Amino acid sequence: MILSSGSASALASAWVGAAAGLLYALAAVRGERTERLAARALPAAWLVHLLALVLDLGGTLASGQGTRLGFAPVLSLTVWIVIGLHGIESRFLPLPAVRGWLAPVGLLVVLLAAFFPGEPYHLGTPTAALHFVLGIGAYGLFGAAVLHGALLDAAERRLRLKRPVHGGDAAAARPGGMPLLQLERLTFRFVEVGFVVLSATELIGLFDTVRWRWDHKTVFSVMSWAVFAALVAGRRLYGWRGRRATRWLYAGTLLLLLAYVGSRFVLEVLLGRAPG
Repeated sequence: MILSSGSASALASAWVGAAAGLLYALAAVRGERTERLAARALPAAWLVHLLALVLDLGGTLASGQGTRLGFAPVLSLTVWIVIGLHGIESRFLPLPAVRGWLAPVGLLVVLLAAFFPGEPYHLGTPTAALHFVLGIGAYGLFGAAVLHGALLDAAERRLRLKRPVHGGDAAAARPGGMPLLQLERLTFRFVEVGFVVLSATELIGLFDTVRWRWDHKTVFSVMSWAVFAALVAGRRLYGWRGRRATRWLYAGTLLLLLAYVGSRFVLEVLLGRAPG
């Protein structure tokens, strides 16, 4: 039996995806004896995950079918970006506790992509392709912001439950090895960069008249942009901090997830329709 290039690429992607899932599972293991091995497993899983994404995307592009779309492939790309950002960040600001969060999520999205691979789709125009790429980038940046926001909330809860530190600033608390104020600045740096990327995504989508339409995806994406705009303005003008700011972050990210991932999940899983 001779496999076509697209079928062979899909088969290779499935095997590589399974290997990435095993490595993510290994990275999620906790314990003193396995700590060093688990720490090395996460970057290895990220690299294998990248190979699976390249094989999958390369297979559809090589066969002339376009780009694979769907809620699970987009989630897989998003989590891959978040883990990559964490890998870069950990070179300068170690956050060892984050691995325990990222590894199970990486395993989950690899499994979702295996069971719900989506369908190849022609984006049509270069601006539509750029719109898609920037949208994935915005998802990844806000995903990283949510990860840091969750760390920030957890650190602030610990500070409220304990006595104040005498002879020093509360910023001396180190959630996962990072000073609290530094973690807060990094969280909202991701928010600001993500907002810029999201704004560019919305502008490109607006001028791409072939694809622009007022559907659920557009409404949720515009709502998320408005929430993030309010968060950036509130932070800059009124100094929003702590739980007030992270609530806006979570709300905006939820709306952004509903814009594409949520709508695609309903279409693909609940209604059984191909992405488009």
